[in-house]
Amino acid sequence: MMGILRTRASSFLLAFLVGCLLLGAAEASLGDRLPEFRECVDLCARENCDPKNNPTHIPLHRRLLFWTCPQECDYTCQHIITSRRVARNEHITQFHGKWPFIRVLGMQEPFSVLFSLGNMVAHQNGLAKLRASVPANYPLRPYYFMFAYFGITTWIFSAIFHVRDFAATEQLDYFAAGAGVLYGMYYTPIIVFRLDRPTPRRRSVLRLWTILCCSLYASHVIYLKAWKWDYTYNMAANVIVGLTQNSLWTYFSWRKYRETHRVWAIWPGCIVAWLMMVMSLELLDFPPLWGALDAHSLWHLGTIVPTIVWYRFLVKDAQNDIAMSTRLKDKEDE
Repeated sequence: MMGILRTRASSFLLAFLVGCLLLGAAEASLGDRLPEFRECVDLCARENCDPKNNPTHIPLHRRLLFWTCPQECDYTCQHIITSRRVARNEHITQFHGKWPFIRVLGMQEPFSVLFSLGNMVAHQNGLAKLRASVPANYPLRPYYFMFAYFGITTWIFSAIFHVRDFAATEQLDYFAAGAGVLYGMYYTPIIVFRLDRPTPRRRSVLRLWTILCCSLYASHVIYLKAWKWDYTYNMAANVIVGLTQNSLWTYFSWRKYRETHRVWAIWPGCIVAWLMMVMSLELLDFPPLWGALDAHSLWHLGTIVPTIVWYRFLVKDAQNDIAMSTRLKDKEDE
């Protein structure tokens, strides 16, 4: 069973990586290059955005999200052009690299916002479960907590980015996601190989591993900010790091199941397979249903339940580890 999970996970992630590299080489969008779209935006801006001619009023809730008159024109024309193309049985196209979403309360991608917040809540609840169920003296507890903190931060910035897509919110989203993925890579071998145990050799390995991961993240941010904002590189780096840690978790699942013969021991392998499956939705990108629900938002939806299960696994694994240590200590005392 674990061999099947490992094969599926690797296949899905390889497909995802290849798809991302192909998408990175493709054109961002076609809609904003259409002559009729450009004419629509120019006409709208002339008639509605001239400060000398009583410009069109923008509702307060949209002004609070920094919508300007030219951006209102861009949004309106996207939907005008899309409606015309649908009426002519032409395919729906993207504008500025995005599908023409219908705003909700000024939010550009409402379902992605909603599901990002759902993931954030899953991490918050997981953190509460860890506090309640894992003893304070358990050595892996701080690493579990940091995982939750990184998860909460990642999904907060994801929600902000999907509310309004600016250069700043995009970069914050990418850097937070990269930090979350790299922290996952950092704490995975600590748990799998128990680098937290207080032996001189493990302490040295843990120190070097910490320095390496911090250096990798700093180099990643410096490259993107100071050298080149490269979408293909960023996605490839995240996928490669994800593939590495997912392989380790699959191995850990197999080893833990052999030790315990408990069903919960295979949860990491199952979660890995599920996450790779939902990530493959990015390869099946389609125009948003009802103007709001697209493949990217479904990917965010698909990560909520695995996150909940993941925290349950961490708690069960910690409790099993504590129970085994207690039994060993009791035998030594006999």
